[in-house]
Amino acid sequence: SRLEWVGEFGNLQDAIRRLSIVVPISLALIAMLLWFNFGSLTDTLLAMSVIPMAIFGGVVGLVVFGIPFSVSAAIGFIALFGIAVMDGIIMLSQYNQLIDDGLDRMKAVIRTGELQFRPVLMTCAVAGIGLLPAALSTGIGSQVQKPLAVVVVAGMLIAPLVILVTLPVLISRFSRGR
Repeated sequence: SRLEWVGEFGNLQDAIRRLSIVVPISLALIAMLLWFNFGSLTDTLLAMSVIPMAIFGGVVGLVVFGIPFSVSAAIGFIALFGIAVMDGIIMLSQYNQLIDDGLDRMKAVIRTGELQFRPVLMTCAVAGIGLLPAALSTGIGSQVQKPLAVVVVAGMLIAPLVILVTLPVLISRFSRGR
């Protein structure tokens, strides 16, 4: 004889098993696309360096709202990865363009921050504000959409700090000069 969990708990266990495959695959695909975009392992790793801090923001959101990790929250984390990496790409592409134009490393980092401050902030604000009603909802069906929305909204509150403060420091330390 054997013990088998069924119902909601069994479905959650099955979904978590599937996610343990899907999340690493999605991260690998993101890394592969970044590699094709930049052609540099350093730039690929720099663009992906924003993911851990975005994850931190999503986890903080779940803890603050008292929401357990769920499939919906996991999907929110995958969306958060994409948004954060997209902003990392914006920053790195601008930096590389300025380096190619002949600026030295520190001037390129500072100018990148000046030029990309508004686009990064707007990307994060739009994603966060767009899902804010779902994150604050309490009506019927909110238990499905709320974890996803809370992860993205909280992650987008933290992401601009990481992307606009931490990433330029990492770029100045590890990225190529002219």
